[in-house]
Amino acid sequence: MEKWFAFKEIDLLAIVLTAAGIYISVIAFTRLAGKRSFSKMSSFDFAMTVAVGSIIATTVLSKSISLWYGIIGLGAIYILQLIVALLREFKFVQNLVDNSPLLLMDGQDILYDNLKKARVSEGDLRSKLREANVIQLDQVKAVIFETTGDISVLHGESGKDLEEWLLKGVQR
Repeated sequence: MEKWFAFKEIDLLAIVLTAAGIYISVIAFTRLAGKRSFSKMSSFDFAMTVAVGSIIATTVLSKSISLWYGIIGLGAIYILQLIVALLREFKFVQNLVDNSPLLLMDGQDILYDNLKKARVSEGDLRSKLREANVIQLDQVKAVIFETTGDISVLHGESGKDLEEWLLKGVQR
C-alpha cells in the first residue's frame, strides 16, 4: 500500500518526456491526416478517437511500451483511418463503416418505430425540440438521428416546405 504514494524522480521524468513525445506525435499525425482524425462523423471515426486515446495513455503510463512503439501504433491507426477514408468512395465500404441517419419526426408526426430503433425516448425527443427553441410542433419539419448520435431538429415557419435535398440518405 505504501507504493501508491512512492515515486522515483527518473520515473517522473520518463513519464513527462514520453507524454511530450507522444503529444507531439499526435499533433504531427493529425496535421498530416487532417482534422477528420478527431471528428465524430461515423462509428469508425469514434473508434479512431478511442484508439488514439488508449495508445496515448498506455504509452505514457506503461513501462513496457516504449515511446517508439507508441508512435508506431499511432502511425498505424492514422494510416488505417486514411485508408478507410479513401475507400469510403465505394458504397460497400461506406455502408460497412458509416451509420445511416434516421428520421425520428416527419413534420409533426413522431415515428415511434424509429425512436425505438434509435433507442431514443420521447423525453429525449422533447428535450431536443426545446433545445432547438421549438415552441409549436407545427414548426417542426423533421427531426433526424444523425450518424454521430446527435439529434438534428429542422424547423421553421409554418407553410414553408423543407428542401428534400436535406433528407437525402436519411432512412424513413
